[in-house]
Amino acid sequence: MSQELVYERGLEDAKQFARILYIAHAATFFFSLGLFNVLVLIVNYIRRPDTAGTMVYSHHTWMIRSFWWYLLWMIVGGLLWFTIVVPFIVWGIAWVWMAYRIIRGFLDLNNNRAMPV
Repeated sequence: MSQELVYERGLEDAKQFARILYIAHAATFFFSLGLFNVLVLIVNYIRRPDTAGTMVYSHHTWMIRSFWWYLLWMIVGGLLWFTIVVPFIVWGIAWVWMAYRIIRGFLDLNNNRAMPV
């Protein structure tokens, strides 16, 4: 088997694993509002170095950054709890933003596009 075919197969495997991670992020995000996304995040950190130099690396980075920004905005909403209305607005916007990030990343991965850094 040629070196190029081995590389392409490895890239396809990495893309498939990233797809699974997007689905896992979506499932844990939907069913736990992101509480269990930390488990998927750990897998992102573990698998990201294996994809260095490929467009899949940017997808791992995209998922990692999405998690941390989402967490930040959920904390900000929590700190605004005593203002009654504001936390729900912040949390709602954060939820829609995270859903967008998961969907966009999944679609771009399927279209062989790297995520913006």
